Amino acid sequence: MSQSNARLGILLMIATTFVFAVQDGISRHLAGEYNVFMVVMIRYWFFAAFVISVAARKAGGLRAAAATTQPGLQVFRGLLLAAEICVMIAAFVALGLVESHAIFTSYPLLIAALSGPILGERVGWRRWAAIGVGFIGVLIILQPGFRVFSPAALIPLTAALMFALYGLLTRYAARRDTTATSFFWTGVTGSAAMTCVGVWFWEPMIATDWLWMGVLCVTGASGHWLLIRTYEVAEASAVQPFAYLQLVFASAIGLMVFGEALRSNVVIGASVVVGAGLFTLWRERVAR
Repeated sequence: MSQSNARLGILLMIATTFVFAVQDGISRHLAGEYNVFMVVMIRYWFFAAFVISVAARKAGGLRAAAATTQPGLQVFRGLLLAAEICVMIAAFVALGLVESHAIFTSYPLLIAALSGPILGERVGWRRWAAIGVGFIGVLIILQPGFRVFSPAALIPLTAALMFALYGLLTRYAARRDTTATSFFWTGVTGSAAMTCVGVWFWEPMIATDWLWMGVLCVTGASGHWLLIRTYEVAEASAVQPFAYLQLVFASAIGLMVFGEALRSNVVIGASVVVGAGLFTLWRERVAR
């Protein structure tokens, strides 16, 4: 991989994290006014249209994109991601962007911890030590025993676990399916599932919020497009550390737009989690 490609990949990843952070901010606003299932359903409609349009332009068209020998796994992945998005947006409303993202940042550690039993990958003692340190960081954020524990703090932790499982299943599916196929099933399955649920929670939306919904749909599609381009031009190991910038961007939006507080234990705990996550990424790269 050339240095120029690595630099471009890093810039694309930074742009991706910023777009996704904006998406999270808009999701927090809309879900605070309307039902989460309805918001996610409309977002998935646009996402599915984007996925289908991308697949139609590839060689072989929709038939090639949908071709898989493991449809059960692909459907489950799509359902899991849709459910995770609903849970995470509920966390934004209950806890805010800052604390939700600080806890959610633990998902790479969960991926490392579960990669052994699910994918059969070897996890050395150094990565296990980093995973342990990372979860100490999560405990620093949650502060159990030092204050009244908020059950809402378990919402982003649940989302992190779901997203980690989704990531591992995506890696497992990649052994037999292409990225385009997994992307297609993710969008189509999620859209179908959210439509079955979301139509029962439809609420009238004011004109300005329809505008925000449009921006949400555009950021969702553009964010995924940027992410695809990122991995096309650079190795995942080179750009993945910069994915943590979503925590920075989302926290900035939470502080400046929604007036959220930045508690010292959240800053310290998130720093520990990010540091441990970066170490596990580095060790995984060395192991490979």
